[in-house]
Amino acid sequence: MAKPDAVFIYIGTYPSEAVARADYDIVKDLHAVGAVGTYDASVVTKDDGGKVHVNKDEMATRHGAWGGAAVGALIGLLFPPAIIGTAAVGAAAGGVSGHLWRGMSRADVKEFGELIDAGQAALVIVGESTLAQAVEKAGLKAEKEVAKQLDVSTKDIDKAVREAATELG
Repeated sequence: MAKPDAVFIYIGTYPSEAVARADYDIVKDLHAVGAVGTYDASVVTKDDGGKVHVNKDEMATRHGAWGGAAVGALIGLLFPPAIIGTAAVGAAAGGVSGHLWRGMSRADVKEFGELIDAGQAALVIVGESTLAQAVEKAGLKAEKEVAKQLDVSTKDIDKAVREAATELG
C-alpha cells in the first residue's frame, strides 16, 4: 500500500520523442482533472553526441509546483554533469537531489539510468504517491517502464524546492 506522503518515480522509455510527449500530455490531463497531486514531469532525450536533454513544456512547469526541480534533481543523480545538455539540472535541484538520493538504493539509480539509456526518449515523472495509481490506470504506452515509491516525504521535497527558489531570488 502506498504511503500517502511518499514520493513516486516513474520512468518509461519510448521509440520516439513524439510518443513520449503523447504520454506526457496524458499526465498533464490527469493533473488537470485532479487525479494526481503535485508532480514534475519531463520528456528526456539524448542527442547524437550522447548529451541528455530534459524537455519541459513551459505550461506544465507552471502547473507543477516543483517547477522542474524534481526531475532535474533525479537526472542529476542518474547522469554525470558532463553529459547533461540542459540548464534544467542546476542549483535549484541541489537540495531536492539530496532527499531523492536518500530514498534510493544504488541499484535503483543504476536501473533508472540504464532504462533511460535504452530508449530513444523517456518520460520521467516525480510526484506524490497518488500518481502511482493514476499512471497505472492511464495505460501509458511506454515500451519499458519502472516505477518506485521512495521512502521520502513530499513535504521534504516541497521544503527543498522552496529553499532553492529563495536562494535563487
